[in-house]
Amino acid sequence: MAHNTEGTDTPTPAPINVPEKPALEGLEAALNKRWREEGTYTFNRETSRGEVYSIDTPPPTASGSLHVGHVFSYTQTDVMARYQRMNGKNVFYPMGWDDNGLPTERRVQNYYGVRCDPTVAYDAAYRPPAQPAKNQRDFDVISRRNFIELCEELAVEDEKVFENLFLSLGLSVDWNLTYRTIDSTSRAVSQRAFLANLKQGDAYLAEAPTLWDVTFRTAVAQAELEDREVPGAYYRYPFDAVDGTKIHIETTRPELLAACVALVAHPDDARYQPYFGQKVTSPLFGVEVEVKAHPLAKPDKGAGIAMVCTFGDLTDVTWWRELELPTRAIIGRDGRILADTPEWITTTAGRENYARLAGKTVFSAKETVAEMLTEAGLLDGEPKKISHPVNFFEKGDKPLEVVTSRQWYVRNGGRDADRRERLIARGREIDFHPSFMRSRFENWIEGLNGDWLISRQRFFGVPFPVWYALDEVGEPDYENPILPSDEMLPVDPAAEPAPGYDESQRGEPGGFMGDPDVLDTWATSSLSPQIIGGWSRDEDLFSAVYPFDLRPQAHDIIRTWLFSSVVRADSLLDSAPWKHAAISGWILDPDRKKMSKSKGNVVVPTDALEQFGSDAVRYWAASAKLGADTAYEIAQMKIGRRLAIKLLNASKFVLNLGATEADVASGNAPAVTNPLDRSLLASLDEVIAQATAAFEKYDYGRALQLSETFFWSFTDDYVELIKDRAYGSVGEAEKASVLGALATTLDALLRLFAPVLPFATEEVWSWWRRGSVHQAAWPASGKFTAAALEADTGLLPTVGAALGGLRKAKSEAKVKQRTEVLSAVISGSETQVRQLDAARSDLCAAGNASSLELLVREGELTVRDVRLAASEETGSVS
Repeated sequence: MAHNTEGTDTPTPAPINVPEKPALEGLEAALNKRWREEGTYTFNRETSRGEVYSIDTPPPTASGSLHVGHVFSYTQTDVMARYQRMNGKNVFYPMGWDDNGLPTERRVQNYYGVRCDPTVAYDAAYRPPAQPAKNQRDFDVISRRNFIELCEELAVEDEKVFENLFLSLGLSVDWNLTYRTIDSTSRAVSQRAFLANLKQGDAYLAEAPTLWDVTFRTAVAQAELEDREVPGAYYRYPFDAVDGTKIHIETTRPELLAACVALVAHPDDARYQPYFGQKVTSPLFGVEVEVKAHPLAKPDKGAGIAMVCTFGDLTDVTWWRELELPTRAIIGRDGRILADTPEWITTTAGRENYARLAGKTVFSAKETVAEMLTEAGLLDGEPKKISHPVNFFEKGDKPLEVVTSRQWYVRNGGRDADRRERLIARGREIDFHPSFMRSRFENWIEGLNGDWLISRQRFFGVPFPVWYALDEVGEPDYENPILPSDEMLPVDPAAEPAPGYDESQRGEPGGFMGDPDVLDTWATSSLSPQIIGGWSRDEDLFSAVYPFDLRPQAHDIIRTWLFSSVVRADSLLDSAPWKHAAISGWILDPDRKKMSKSKGNVVVPTDALEQFGSDAVRYWAASAKLGADTAYEIAQMKIGRRLAIKLLNASKFVLNLGATEADVASGNAPAVTNPLDRSLLASLDEVIAQATAAFEKYDYGRALQLSETFFWSFTDDYVELIKDRAYGSVGEAEKASVLGALATTLDALLRLFAPVLPFATEEVWSWWRRGSVHQAAWPASGKFTAAALEADTGLLPTVGAALGGLRKAKSEAKVKQRTEVLSAVISGSETQVRQLDAARSDLCAAGNASSLELLVREGELTVRDVRLAASEETGSVS
C-alpha cells in the first residue's frame, strides 16, 4: 500500500449510515481486523528519508506478563506515531521482543522446572515434566541446547499474548516489522557489530576485578547496579606494626582479612603519616602488608584507616589499581571461600586458621573470623551495628562480590575523558523530551568509573563469535582469538567448530575452545535501530530510516538502553542514533508508590481495557506529560470513556441533522454567515493551531486538553444554542450556515481526537466518510479564515455563559429547563453586550426566552431578574 504524503483533506463522502445506538463495545476487534486487512498502518518501502518518520520502538521483555506501565508508555508513543502519519509521514513503526537474557532464563527455569548444565548431552526427545518440581534442587538438569529450545518455545508463546494486548490497545504498529532479540537476524547483527568494535579497538578482552552475582553466576555491569540499604556492623581489630604499635582498623567485612593487601589512610592524616611505607602484620593470618596513603581514605570514617582487600568493594578496586597492589583473591564465583590455602599465608597458625574458613559462604566465614578474633582476644569490643548501602545486581537477592575474571568490554568513556566528552556532545545532537532528562544522560556519563562490561556467564543469549586456539598443554591463546567470516554469521562457538578445525579437536591440546560466554542483553538491545533498520544487510532501507526520528523509553533505563545505543551508534556509524528521545515516567499506585511485582501492587492491563475500553485507557495515558511519574487513576479512565461515548452521540446528532458536507474547509460551501457559527470556526482554528504547536513539541497531553475543552464547549453550548436554526425555523440560509459549521467542526474534531481515541473516531468517520480517519490529513489552521471572516472568538463563550445563567436560574427555581423565560436582564461589558446582541435569536431559542434586556455594566457577566412562566419566580444569578 502506497502511503499518502498529504493525507486525505477532503475525503470522498460515503452513504450516511449512523447506527441507532452507537456503542464502544466491540469496536476494538472489528476495527483491528479492518486495519490489518486494509494495511492502514503498513510502511511503504518505496520511500525517501524526508518522507519517513521512524520510531525505534522499545522491545518489551518477553518473559511473563505486561503490566499497566507498558500500556501507559506505548500509548504515548502511538499517539505521536498517529499524529505524524496524519501529517503525511510514512511512519516506520516496528515492534520487537526482547527475549534473550536472564529474565527469559529465570522464567523458563521456573515454568518448566529445569536447570541448564552445559556438560549434559543433548536429548532430541526431551520434554519437560508436566508438573515442575517444587524445589529447585529437584529440577530436571538438561543440556544447553535443550534449555535454549525451551527458552525459544516459551518466548514465542508469551509474544503472542503481548501482541494481542497491543492490538486491543490500538497500537498502529506495522506488524510486518517485528523482530526478536534472539532471532537469527538479531544474532548476526549483534555479532557483526561486536566484530566491528573489536576490529577498531573499541571492544577488548581483559582479566580484571569484576562485579559478580553469586546466585546467577554472572558478571554484572555498572549500569545494572542497585544500592540497597542493609544492616551490618563494624568489627574493630589490630594490625601489628614493626615497632610493636597496634594499628586498629574497623571493617564491615572481616571475612576478607585473609585477602588483605594494604592499609590505606589519607595523606594528611597525622595519626598514620609515620607509618606510610612501613609494613604491618595481619592478625590470624600473619601476612605482611604495607601502609599506604591515598586521598580516597576518609579520616572521619571508622578508625580513619582502611583495610584494602581484593576485593571487598569498588573502592578496593580503585586502590588496587592506583596503588599497584597485589591480587589476593579468596572468594570464588560461587560466593564461597576458596578451598586451597593461598600461597601468601605461610605461617602454620595462619594456614590452620584459613582451613577453618575454606569452603564456607561469605556469611559463615564472617561469623568464623569474628569467633577466631574473639578467641585470640583481638576483637576490640562488640561489633558496632550500622546500616549501610551495598551493591546488588538489580535482579539479584544477594550482595555482589568483586572477583577477578576474564571478560569482554566495550569502551564507553569510563576511562577516557576525550571519549566521555564526545558522547556528551553526541547526546546534545538529540532533542530530549522533556529537556531536563538530558542531565540524567550526561550525569551518568560523568559518573562512569570503567568501560562497559558486555559478557555474561549465561546460556540463552547471543554468543560471542570467538574461538581460541589451545596450545600443546591445552591452554587457550586469548591474545589471538579466532574470528568467523561475515558469511558465517550468526555462529555459536559452543556448538560449531572454529574455522580450520573439526569438532573432534574441541577442548584438545593443539585444538580449540569456543568462548563460553554470551553478550549482555543490552549489547544486543543497544542495536535496535540497526537490527530493525536493515544495517549491514539492507542499505536502501537503512538510509531511509536512519538516524531514527524517535526513541521512546522510560527514564530508569537512560543509563542502560539509551546510553548504550548512543555508544554503539557513535562507534559504528559516527552519528547519534535518533533525532528525538521521548522519556516516559513510571506508573504509581494510588498511594503514589512505584508499581513492582515484588511489592504486589502491579495492575494487570487487561482488567482496565475490559472494564473501560481501549480509548478510555489511552485517554488516561495521553493525559500525562512525558517524563512525569503518573498515578494509576480509574477516575481519569472514566472521564476518557465518557468523552468517547459523548463523541459517538454528538456525532450521531450532528449527522442526523444533515450536517454531512464539510465543504467550508475546501472553499466550496455555502457561506457560513451567522456570527455564532463564525465564532465557532474561529475558535476551532485557534485550537488547531495551538494543538499542532503542542504536538510539534511532543506535548500531546496539552493538545488533548485543548481539543477536549473545545469539544465540551461545542456540545454543551454551541449545539444547544443552534438547535432551533439547525431545524430550519429561521430559514434555509441560516440552516445552511449552521450545518456547514457543524460538519466542518465535526470533521476537524475527529481528526484532532484520532491519535488518542482511534476507535471512536474511526467508527464515526465510517458513518459518513470513505477510507480511514487515520490516513486523513491532520487539520490545518488558517483554513477557516474565509468562513470566519471578522469572527469574534469571544462570542461563543459569552453567549454560552449567558445560556448557563438562564439554566442556573431554572435549576434554582426547581423547574424544567424547557420552562419559558418571560423576561431576564443580562448585563456585561460593552463588548459582551454586542456579542449577545449578535446571537440574541439563538440565545432566546436555546433558553426559551421571550424577552431579554441587555445592559452595559462594568464587571462580570450577570444574569438577573429572571421571570419564569411556570412559577413567576424571579431570581438574580451571577
